[in-house]
Amino acid sequence: MRTLGSLLLALAVQDQGGLGSEGSSGIGLLGRVAGSSLLNQFVLLSLVMLSVGSWGILLYKWWTFRRAARQSAQFLDVFRRSNKFSEVQAVCRSLQQSPLVGLFQAGYAELNAQLRASGENKPATPAPRPTLRSLEAVDRALIRATTTEVAKLEHRVPFLATTASITPYIGLFGTVLGIITAFTGIAGAGSASLAVVAPGIAEALITTAAGLFAAIPAVYFYNDLTSRVKAMANEMEDFSLEFLTIAERNFT
Repeated sequence: MRTLGSLLLALAVQDQGGLGSEGSSGIGLLGRVAGSSLLNQFVLLSLVMLSVGSWGILLYKWWTFRRAARQSAQFLDVFRRSNKFSEVQAVCRSLQQSPLVGLFQAGYAELNAQLRASGENKPATPAPRPTLRSLEAVDRALIRATTTEVAKLEHRVPFLATTASITPYIGLFGTVLGIITAFTGIAGAGSASLAVVAPGIAEALITTAAGLFAAIPAVYFYNDLTSRVKAMANEMEDFSLEFLTIAERNFT
């Protein structure tokens, strides 16, 4: 009986200790954040805002690039099947999200301007074959349009690079502040036991984790979006060469 009583007493003490540790750990992540200093909370808020902003840009650009790729495929199909540039111009309004449409409209506008000027300067004779004054001018128009379209594709993508670069440092800054606060508490308590040190260090490391949580996806998706922009830029260069080849074949 004495042995059984000792065992029951030990189990009761263990249960009480477990409840106490559960109560201390039951504070949770949000509780530790709420109990941290105002400066530490401001650091965490900054990291959360940067992370939310980068995810919003990511989802928007992913949707934009997907729609642009789909419409570019449709536009190229129409462009290569058509016998006249005017037929291609007729479908441009329904495919405005494709960067190739911007290139085509710039080249087509320059082409029409030169052909109209060439026709006005010629005397009234049987309709001659239209000719271009300068194929280089058409090339320059396509280059300007390419620069504009690439800038549209890259819009807000650098924010991901900024987020990936600065959030680890912001998190480290919050961690340093938390450790300073923790050591200040240790000095005030006059004890360096684990019960005194652990809560402060845990609060300090939350900002490091938040900084990495914001930075890692931003790095990955920045590289992914940048590669997509480069692929679309290469597609625009190929289209420009194809447009110039057709213009040279038919109007020079």
